[in-house]
Parts: sequence; structure tokens; C-alpha cells
Amino acid sequence: MSTPLWAPLLAELDRWSTQGRRLQLWLRDDDAIAPSPQLDRLAALAEHFDAPVLLAVIPFLAQPALCERLRSAPLLMPCQHGTWHRNHAPQGEKKSEFGSHRSRDIIGAEIAAGRRRLMDLFGPTLLPVFVPPWNRIDRDIAAGLPELGFSGLSCFRHFGFAAPRGFSVVNTQIDIIDWHGGRIGRPAPAIAEEIVTELTRRREAGIGNSPLGLLLHHRDHDDGAWAVLDALLGSMVHHPAVELVGLRQLFSGSNTA
Repeated sequence: MSTPLWAPLLAELDRWSTQGRRLQLWLRDDDAIAPSPQLDRLAALAEHFDAPVLLAVIPFLAQPALCERLRSAPLLMPCQHGTWHRNHAPQGEKKSEFGSHRSRDIIGAEIAAGRRRLMDLFGPTLLPVFVPPWNRIDRDIAAGLPELGFSGLSCFRHFGFAAPRGFSVVNTQIDIIDWHGGRIGRPAPAIAEEIVTELTRRREAGIGNSPLGLLLHHRDHDDGAWAVLDALLGSMVHHPAVELVGLRQLFSGSNTA
């Protein structure tokens, strides 16, 4: 679907095609805990576009019914989203469940317990990817994730650390929710402009094939957020420069973005 709104984005993707570049488009959805009409809507969107979604599940809030629901939604692929999604940062600091405010041993034990809970629920369908609440994690704690059985980490924008070989750090870049303006879907023009700016930056910097992650929160989507997401995917997924990348491929240990 092409409209004047998305024309600059499609023009930039045309430039990517001309230069032989490929954009690995992918989706991450946070805060999953239970079946709901909103989750059904996410599953329907994933099926319509044949788009895998990394579903970040909160271990100690997750309901067993979620496991049953995902059996019929194979494109919603669960991974671990923190432990309790609780803020442990001191007052006045940005929210974080895994900052430097607590013992690494305590945090490591919490993460390991959360992983065991999700393994009990989802078994081998659980992807060994860790998504910290609020996209924040102390780098020393992140460095210990491989020892806890994780092979990937996903935050937002520019987070990174000296990851070992075989460990992927693949961040999202585009958030479709305006959290400070009323927890509503962001306007389509703002999202389109942000994506064009990011893709232009990568092209001009000579960055080749690279992933672009869309950050979703199905429990918070209003009708505007769903409409923008549908229009955005409808505009991008059939472009020859765009690949809806498989999540196991994305977190195979060769990506850091």
C-alpha cells in the first residue's frame, strides 16, 4: 500500500535497492502476560503479514493460559522480559529492574529463576533472548547473561557492550507509542520521518545490511497505534529492499545493532 505519507520512505528504500542494501525488518512486543483481545489482534497482524514477533513475556506475571494461546500463534515467539518488571532504581533515577543498585548475585539468581519459569511454561519454543524492562540493564549484568543460558539481548537504540562471540545484541529503534503524550499511538508522519532519517543515516554512513526493529506494546495500543502499524507494514513488507527476518536468524550470534 503506497500513499503520499509513505512516499519518502519508499523513495529511501528505492535507494537501498539501487545500492544493493537489505533492511532486515523485525518486530518486538513487550509486557506479555496473558491472552487478551489485544494479543489476538497482534497474532492476527503477524499472520496477515507473515511477520514473526519477539514476544517479551514477564516470567512471574505470566499466566499458564498464555502458553496455551501461543500454541495457535506460532509467529508470536516468547522470550524473557525481566523477572517481575519491578523498578529498583532510587527515586529520581530512570526506572530499571537491573541497574547497578543491587547485588549482581541477587539479580543473577532472579533472572535464572525467571528463565526456569518460562522454560517450564514454553519449553523449547522459548527463545534464549533477554529483554530488560524499560530497555535498561547495567552492562556488567548484561555481560553475565551468556552464563545464564542466553544467546541474545534486545534493548532500544544504541545500547551495547563488549558482547562475547556468539552473543547477539539486536536493539529496536522505532517505538510506535507516545509514552509521554498520553500513552497513545504516535502520529504516522512522525514515525515515517524517523524511519527515513535512520535509514538515510545508515546509507550515508555506508552501513550495509542491517536490522530495523519496531517496538510494540500490544496491551497499550489504541486504535491509532494499530492503524499506523498496519499501514507501515503494508507499505514496507513488499519492497524489494525489505526482508521480514526470522528471529532465530536475527539472534544467531552474528548480529549487533
